[in-house]
Amino acid sequence: FVRLCLDKILLQCVLQSRTLSGADAINALRPFYFAVHPDFFGQHPKEREVNENSLKRLNGYLENLQKPGFRSFKPTQLTFYVREREPNSSNVQESFSASGFRAVSFTLHTRDLLSTVLDILNSCSLSTEHVQSLNVNAQLHKEAKSTVNRPIKWDKTYYSFTGFKDPEEELEQAQRMETTLISWLDDNEASAVKKLKKSLPLRKELERLKMELSHELQLSDIRWQRSWGIAHRCSQLQSLGRLVQQRPEILKNVKGRTVVFTDRSGMSAAGHIMLGTMDVHHHWTKIFERLPNYYMLQKRLLLLEDRISQLLGGIQVIYIEELQPMLTLEEYYETLNSFYNKLRDSRLPFHPRSLRGLQMILESDRYAPSLHESGHFMIPTVCDPAALQWFIFAKAQEARENLKRKEEMRITEKELIDTSTERFSLDRLYKEPSVSSAQMIDCCKRLLEESLPYLEGMHLCISHFYSVLQDGDLCIPWNWK
Repeated sequence: FVRLCLDKILLQCVLQSRTLSGADAINALRPFYFAVHPDFFGQHPKEREVNENSLKRLNGYLENLQKPGFRSFKPTQLTFYVREREPNSSNVQESFSASGFRAVSFTLHTRDLLSTVLDILNSCSLSTEHVQSLNVNAQLHKEAKSTVNRPIKWDKTYYSFTGFKDPEEELEQAQRMETTLISWLDDNEASAVKKLKKSLPLRKELERLKMELSHELQLSDIRWQRSWGIAHRCSQLQSLGRLVQQRPEILKNVKGRTVVFTDRSGMSAAGHIMLGTMDVHHHWTKIFERLPNYYMLQKRLLLLEDRISQLLGGIQVIYIEELQPMLTLEEYYETLNSFYNKLRDSRLPFHPRSLRGLQMILESDRYAPSLHESGHFMIPTVCDPAALQWFIFAKAQEARENLKRKEEMRITEKELIDTSTERFSLDRLYKEPSVSSAQMIDCCKRLLEESLPYLEGMHLCISHFYSVLQDGDLCIPWNWK
């Protein structure tokens, strides 16, 4: 017994020598954070959302590793879009998004910070040389990459006698057990139900505040750009309500408009009133006072879109919030004006109304035009006019087919959402913007083949990962097993 105790002390010394501190781990991951941080994906809302959600789960994983006495864990699968343009050879699953970023998926199943950091960097094809400056022996790096994270192999009797869990057996079992929808719901249903019940009074309060403000201001809608919690949303509506009571005269011009709580104040390219959640009432007041000027600029913007459409054979210029960054009205007007001047000078020979029924969006961070699977053209503002003309002519028929298929899929998607909501007695079924209609349709079809009593009365979000949100919403990946 004494020898076992001494061996245990020795083991702890060995483990401490190969474990990074939390600060060291953050420093070692700086290249990774720079490559995937959501703030650098302003022009790519889908990639930004995926990275934002994955970073939250990664931070939770790292925090758990630093907790005293932490033993049990579950393998965590993450997906990141990396700011690189060239593919790299790797053992992890990779694909390139429509915006040219590399999508990297990998599973974390390590038990210490060092091996976790190395796994992340290696999965994203990032250098690990700088990790050696953290006073970690190079040989231990090699060991950290191995499947078993302990250099000492103990006899099974040690675990029987002490009651400790055998980490090798735990790891092997975790690798054998792939997360499935049923097993995950078994483990997380109780937690979700508890959080949902706790949030119900706040949800009712949110609906009341939203209905009262929409009615009083005659708004078309009130929305949020980000997935803030219910309590956070209530406080934002309460702030708007106080401003209505204090300055009712400045809100006379909002009739029929949509208010969006977002990162900054102004008017969006889509014509919505943006209220920055970090701004005080003084900033919001200025926005409401400037609404008449915004409406004048919006009329000029619509006229500019019509002129571009005429120069391009009747193709419609559109702005899609789900696929484009949250631009202000001023920023979008400058983009349109620059593109219009370039087209006007080039005098492209498009036959009038030959491209009616087609759609296009303008992007400022591309250099070559492309056709989105939904049927709209994605046109760079710096695109060569001659290349643009050839591309549109070559892809016009495919674009019409994609648009038709998109409309068919939209109808099918809505029908499947309604059927699934009724079948499982869900309170709500929705998806994240980064989930396409095709993915949602595939997910719902497979859900309808299952018997899932766990979902009764729940809020189910179709996403790219498993999670229980703070207000009890269940998030499941669209490609669940």
